[in-house]
Amino acid sequence: MTFLGIIEDRHLEQVPGTVILDVEGTQLGGSPASSDPGANIGSHIKYGTGKASHLVLVPQPSNDPNDPLNWSAIKKFTIVAVACFGTVLFAAVNGPLLNAALDDLVKEYDKSFTDITQIVSGYYLLVVGASGPFVSAFSRKYGKRPVFLASSIFGLISAIIGSASHSYHGLFAARLVSGLSTCAYESVILSLIGDVCFVHQRGLVASWVQFFLGTVTNASSIISGVIATRLGWHWLFYFMGLFSGLQTIGVYFFVPETSYHRDASYESDQIGVPYLESNDQYHPVSADGKVITIHMERRATSPPELPPKKTYWEELAIFTGTHSDESLVQLLMAPFGTCLNIAALWVVLFGGGFALFNVVTVYVVAQIFSAPPYLLTAEGIGFLSTGPLISGMLATLLISFINDPFIAWASHKNRGVYEPEYRLPLMFMAATTGCGLIAFGHLTHSGSSYYACSAAQGLMIFGVIVVSILTSNYILDAYRGLSNEVFIVSMMFKNFIFFGFSYFVNNWTASAGTQVVFTVWGSIALGLMVLIPPMFFYGKVYRSYWFRHNLLKKFKIVTHAEF
Repeated sequence: MTFLGIIEDRHLEQVPGTVILDVEGTQLGGSPASSDPGANIGSHIKYGTGKASHLVLVPQPSNDPNDPLNWSAIKKFTIVAVACFGTVLFAAVNGPLLNAALDDLVKEYDKSFTDITQIVSGYYLLVVGASGPFVSAFSRKYGKRPVFLASSIFGLISAIIGSASHSYHGLFAARLVSGLSTCAYESVILSLIGDVCFVHQRGLVASWVQFFLGTVTNASSIISGVIATRLGWHWLFYFMGLFSGLQTIGVYFFVPETSYHRDASYESDQIGVPYLESNDQYHPVSADGKVITIHMERRATSPPELPPKKTYWEELAIFTGTHSDESLVQLLMAPFGTCLNIAALWVVLFGGGFALFNVVTVYVVAQIFSAPPYLLTAEGIGFLSTGPLISGMLATLLISFINDPFIAWASHKNRGVYEPEYRLPLMFMAATTGCGLIAFGHLTHSGSSYYACSAAQGLMIFGVIVVSILTSNYILDAYRGLSNEVFIVSMMFKNFIFFGFSYFVNNWTASAGTQVVFTVWGSIALGLMVLIPPMFFYGKVYRSYWFRHNLLKKFKIVTHAEF
């Protein structure tokens, strides 16, 4: 049994995802928890620098200067920053752009809250979800760069339509087009982290991406409420058009293609090694069952010819060829196929469930606080997001400071061996979501101070951010080959559920009352906590089982990323 009680596997000597991360930890005495998880890497192991000099780089970067793992820190930071700017605009701001102005739209178009919610959020989310398989397939087949660029262009077009619209149907069209801009910046960006970051860096980067996805949403509600009240809701689209144009230019000039085909022997976190009954030399095996015979020490003595480093202008190419030999039909099926993996399904349901709790609150906040006893304007409703904004920032900062250090400490205690399940214990902090939802229902039912209501929303969003960060970290570390599809299907699940909820959440809240509705949501959130221990203790056993019984391979829907 490994440190903290993770159950060992009896079939593989190295389970994919389990790696030697801390070479100092291997000196604690005895042998590592797995006999030799780093044996496949050979003697020419590459390490981090500075304070991370004792950490093994996972995955190992190749010697190719075009390998994204070899790019400079400044270049990686620029890529992530520009992509995160797109996340802010098209995933964080785009969704709740008009939420604070729902009451104004109800009066202007003489529609019900349910009708306005459906065109502002419901059908927008339906388009986001429906575009998921296509975004996944095209990003696998043709790379991430053209998908990001196309998404930014759709965002710019939707802002132009919205700014010129003066009718209910014009606004509807703008929201439909804007849905085409969201998917890549909500899901594919998370797999981009795996392209350019090592395991010991992913926690920090993923924390800030999830901060933009979850917390900036609340900041946008505050700002959009002020703009809608003082300038009119059309100005929201004017500003979106301006910033969308700048971001589109940024993507073209500063976000090259990050998809890269690295030799399987470098993918130290994706290789499995079976236990042998004899002391004969073994060879690492990739996830599709192929024996890897090219070892790094051989490469050092007779290195293959490396391609020249691409120039800046060469990297501006929108299309860099195909990145998968699979057909588009097969790639379209891949996101659905990932649900055959129980761990992936767990991430989809757990992460999607917690995101749902935030959205159901957003759906009804204008309905609750524009009516007596609060009678708030769009600006006042926007400022209610102050509590979630502050809480989300605190959650992001806390996870940023303790996530990667925690897994480094756990790996050190585990004799240097890192298990992806070490990402999961911190998820118990997400119990604050259930408490916040129950408190919000009670406070709004009794007409309590909107400051207290905002604080309760903050308590709720704290747990949502924690879950979103840690589940994305876990899937990147445990099943990086599936990560693109998992993030896509998770996004689809969330958005289809959100669309369905737009038909009844407002009416249910009006008829049953906030105390009943949010007590139900809070109880579900607390109940989901019981799903964490099974995944933590048995996650490694299941990783081994999946490696040996890969259902995607069996049904011939494996993408190139499943090594």
